[in-house]
Amino acid sequence: MSNDGIVEVGPDVYLVAGTSTNWVIVKDGDSATLVDAGYPKDRERLLASLAAVGVSPAAVEAVLITHAHNDHLGAAEYLRRTHGTPVLMHREELPHARREFLHQVSVSQVLANGWRPGVLPWAVHALRAGGKTHVPVVDPQPFPREGRLDVPGRPLPVPTPGHTDGHCAYQLPDNGTLITGDALVSGHPTSRQQGPQLLPRMFHHDRSRALDSLGALEELDADVLLPGHGPVVRTTARAAVQHARELAARDGRRS
Repeated sequence: MSNDGIVEVGPDVYLVAGTSTNWVIVKDGDSATLVDAGYPKDRERLLASLAAVGVSPAAVEAVLITHAHNDHLGAAEYLRRTHGTPVLMHREELPHARREFLHQVSVSQVLANGWRPGVLPWAVHALRAGGKTHVPVVDPQPFPREGRLDVPGRPLPVPTPGHTDGHCAYQLPDNGTLITGDALVSGHPTSRQQGPQLLPRMFHHDRSRALDSLGALEELDADVLLPGHGPVVRTTARAAVQHARELAARDGRRS
């Protein structure tokens, strides 16, 4: 299935393209797990994507957050407040989601990089989508236990700090799928690189730690990777990580 930015990448697993960012729907019958929630102004698009795959917003059993940047957190509080949907994430990301602090690219960083191709058009697009809107999650929850979560798809959290302190990928071991969030992407409007890669360095809270966290992904048994930005990647996690490291090394030699 591929319809209006909704791609069925495996049985009951959908990658949805929003405003320069993705979210994932994992179904189990009429219920689902939602991984990430787009920009604030992606809400109607997100609700429409749920309807398109036959899921009521009230039937979303959990929203799993890879990290608490606005382009991934957008509709999470709406679902929590309106439908009582628990919003789960790594413990280190909880204060970020509550907006006790914000580890997100600043206006000054964007302006300093404005000479780079694609940066200023992306910034305008992001602002219009709610990139600077205040969207805290009032009551985010940590994972209730170690190991796989008892929600549709039974995803396994994989801590991948660096992009933010509590960034977390999610493996779906039953179907060889890995949701990488912003730990590993396959494209971005501000990037001219092709294939699996790190985001440009201005987006990372700690880029060296983000690079180290690729090691948490490369040993996973997955051959379908669903990034936070860019199209689905159909290769092994190991091959994707190797490609990202090669691009990062090339970028390091240029800087």
